[in-house]
Amino acid sequence: MRRRTFLGGVGAAVGVTAAAGLWRIQPRGAQLVAASTGPRMLPVDTPPPHVVVVGGGLAGISTATTLAERGFKVTLLEGSPFLGGKVSAWTTEVLGEVTTVEHGFHGYFHQYATLRDLLRRANALTPAHFQPAYSYPIAFADRPTEVFGTQTALFPLNLLDVIRQSPSLKFMEFRDADALLDLCRYDGANTYARFDDVDFATWCRTGKIPPAMVDLILRPFSETTLNRMERLSTAEAFKFFHFYFTGSPTGLGFDLGLADSHTAVVGPLVARLAALGVDVRTEARVHRLHLDDGAVAGVILSAPSGTSDTTTNNNNNNNNDADAAVRLHPLPTGPAEARGAMSRFVSLTVDGAPYLADRQRGVATDLRCTHQGCPVQPQLSDDQLAGYHCPCHGGRYDVEGTPVAGPPKRALRTLAIVDDAVLIPIRPPEERLQADAVVVACDTAGTRGILERSDLASRVDTRALREAEPFCVARFWLDTPTNSDRAAFYTTSRFRYLDSLAIYSAFQAEAVEWAKEHHGSVVEVHAYAIAEDDLRSAGDLADAMWLEALTVLPELFGARVLHREVQLQQSFTRFAPGDYAHRLQTLSVVDNLLFAGDWVRVDAPVALMEGAVVSGRLAANHLLKAAGLVQEPIDIVAPRGPLA
Repeated sequence: MRRRTFLGGVGAAVGVTAAAGLWRIQPRGAQLVAASTGPRMLPVDTPPPHVVVVGGGLAGISTATTLAERGFKVTLLEGSPFLGGKVSAWTTEVLGEVTTVEHGFHGYFHQYATLRDLLRRANALTPAHFQPAYSYPIAFADRPTEVFGTQTALFPLNLLDVIRQSPSLKFMEFRDADALLDLCRYDGANTYARFDDVDFATWCRTGKIPPAMVDLILRPFSETTLNRMERLSTAEAFKFFHFYFTGSPTGLGFDLGLADSHTAVVGPLVARLAALGVDVRTEARVHRLHLDDGAVAGVILSAPSGTSDTTTNNNNNNNNDADAAVRLHPLPTGPAEARGAMSRFVSLTVDGAPYLADRQRGVATDLRCTHQGCPVQPQLSDDQLAGYHCPCHGGRYDVEGTPVAGPPKRALRTLAIVDDAVLIPIRPPEERLQADAVVVACDTAGTRGILERSDLASRVDTRALREAEPFCVARFWLDTPTNSDRAAFYTTSRFRYLDSLAIYSAFQAEAVEWAKEHHGSVVEVHAYAIAEDDLRSAGDLADAMWLEALTVLPELFGARVLHREVQLQQSFTRFAPGDYAHRLQTLSVVDNLLFAGDWVRVDAPVALMEGAVVSGRLAANHLLKAAGLVQEPIDIVAPRGPLA
């Protein structure tokens, strides 16, 4: 045999072997719950089980939709005026025009299989609502922006392509970074056993990960969990990286929402619930669970709130008459400085809730926003009250507590003051709602509160039901357009506050029309997880982010801000080291009580919106199985990393 022929044969064999090996390690989608056959609907002569779902975010909507499609009687309870949770949207007034704002920019990634299935069933997954994004730019505070395409999803070419494209990454820097391979070895419980007890920043440092890799990819990627890298479990960061990159057959592709999140997502899902006969009740706050012989038998709703509870009494000096209708809560006594900065106003707590008492007006105002219960801030100056402001979603109230801006629709609750005592009306009986099963699908704070008020904290581990650091979102309406070649969304790095920015006037219909009409632009900036030492007022954070955003969008230097909306919240799930062992799962130790939410431990790589809807479908599946019905399939990305 000639030497050239021999070498050619060897080369071909090596090539085939390499191709075969490459084929074996490619990420492939799988099913957490496989499709199967069996009865899908309850027998027509069987009374349908009644399931109460507490929480109208994506997890609750997912649960309610899945059960209602299969014949269950479902009641969905949401404490705020509308459904959607973290993807809800509301209207506000901008320069005399009503416009829509939301919690922040949402990227609808292609691996969100269960969310996309939910939208498909609601006839919402259409080109009119979603458009693919074709690049993923990362803007730096101190060097030029680097743009990554959504090119190949072939492993490891996808990783090598990132290094090749980036001028800040050098192949030689990775020669001692063997630990980096662990990013590609995600393996469920094994990963958590090895890496859950260390924070991601420490892992990067001890693993000798090149600083440029941390700045370019790992920190921006990890902090989109809304957890700071220094307080994020390394195992959670590995799962996140696997779900969005190394384990996804579709790569890093995502869709932009061409309409606001209510129009594109929540509205169609709510319409689907109505068509299925789900009893949706907003402004319905669950106080506690109704237990019967150790099992959940329903929920206890808080007495109606939000309307004025001011008690009038024609005989204000007759405390006996007042006692017949109310109980008394004396105002704090003592030096003026102990009661507050100004003697006219007194801060106090009534039944665990914060109030501001105004002696001059004779009322005490509940300082909880009627939108989602966030604390509102009285606007006090020189012994005068100018109104109230909710920094969570930009709600504003006048001095009477009447909403004048932002999402709140109901006035702040007020109580009368008589003879330096707050009159607390005797509340009407709380409503009891019976159920065959209850699915708690609130956020972490809401779930924790319900369990504690139900005296279940000793039986249900609530240690991991905690919130990540605060985050801030500010949207600006400007008199100057951005450059026409701008991407719609930028992740950022090496800024103190700015973690990303979205040019809404580049993709979302309502903002596009506003920008055309006013020859301007609409830009939104985000601070994902604000360190305690960096926390400032909502307005100051918005100012700081805007100054940093001008580094990314220098064409907006000198632009006039015509209007802005600012939110400062602390509602995203904490994923701290050590939390995994205490994270609640779908089934609880209490009969007929189930959990859903992005904080639920799911034995599959899912995250954020997809984590919420998968957890909701899992809760529904347990109830379907208990009723003898076939479960709904759940598609997921590759269960294990390519090098696991």
